[in-house]
Amino acid sequence: MMKLHIAYLACATAVIGVGLGAAPPAAADHQTTRVVFPGESIQAAVDAAHPGDTVLLTPGTYRQSVTVTTPDLTLRGMGRSTVLKPATTKATESCGEGGNGICVVGKEDKDIKGVTVASLTVTGFAKAGVLSVRTDGLTVQNVTAVKNAVWGIAQERSVRSVFRKNTARDNGDAGLFLANTIKADEGAADTGGTVIERNLLEGNRVGLTVRRLRNLTVAHNQVIGNCAGIFVVGDENKPKAGALTVRDNRVARNNKSCPKTPRLEALQGSGIVLTGAEDTLVTRNRVTDNAGPSSLSGGIVLFKSFVGATSERNRITGNVLKDNAPADLVNTDTGEGNTFQGNSCRASKPAGLC
Repeated sequence: MMKLHIAYLACATAVIGVGLGAAPPAAADHQTTRVVFPGESIQAAVDAAHPGDTVLLTPGTYRQSVTVTTPDLTLRGMGRSTVLKPATTKATESCGEGGNGICVVGKEDKDIKGVTVASLTVTGFAKAGVLSVRTDGLTVQNVTAVKNAVWGIAQERSVRSVFRKNTARDNGDAGLFLANTIKADEGAADTGGTVIERNLLEGNRVGLTVRRLRNLTVAHNQVIGNCAGIFVVGDENKPKAGALTVRDNRVARNNKSCPKTPRLEALQGSGIVLTGAEDTLVTRNRVTDNAGPSSLSGGIVLFKSFVGATSERNRITGNVLKDNAPADLVNTDTGEGNTFQGNSCRASKPAGLC
């Protein structure tokens, strides 16, 4: 066992050196890497850590959940072979009790700043693989979130986040779900420039849901084989969702069939959907082979929200669309100022948008 631990520690040291770079001399005295092995408590290591520390999880399966409340902490695995699954006994801490794998949680009067979650797998949780609430500058990178019952990776009441190079596959609702609040009925919140980029979102009910948010970028993602690809969702609250950019994404074959829910009709064949949103730029996306019978089906769809809020002043420009049904571009919204320009497509509803 001692030889095994030494081997893992040597491997861990190599990863730290490659992934994080050499620490400046001044920082080296104050930052600690705490190495955790399967069978040990991640929560104990996180609770013992200080701002700037790294908790490094070696490969293996961890049957536990963990809550991070320390700012500037890095929780890092060693790739997909570092796996978090639900505990085999009843969870006693709040994150696990809520059905989540990793929770990053700030306080009502103070966001938790600078946390990083990276290079691990979260799977099989009853709610979300990773859930963050009241964070500032959170980074979630190279995380694989698979077969969680609701969301792969979810966030609310947070600003300046980066979600990069994650894989969210076969989750019950959205692979990535970002909202102002999950439960409360409020106007859209300004994210301060959150970035969602280069993620693979596959086989979920919805690849990405952005709900009641403003000022963020969705770019260079692969959104494939979900029931619906990308949803930008608003409602009658003020301010509206929008003032964001959806660009350079590949959105293809989102043709799984998902039954209706209390909030939403049955889904199939939706590429990019804007509903109740304003001032959103949708540009340079490649949207192909999304087809279905839903009122939300089609390549790029503008749709009045289910509570009657219209979409206004959205710009759909420079996209490449092919073989979407009932059409490449669909506009059933009655809002004003929406424009369709310079798109490469064959069919639209109504005619004349291509």
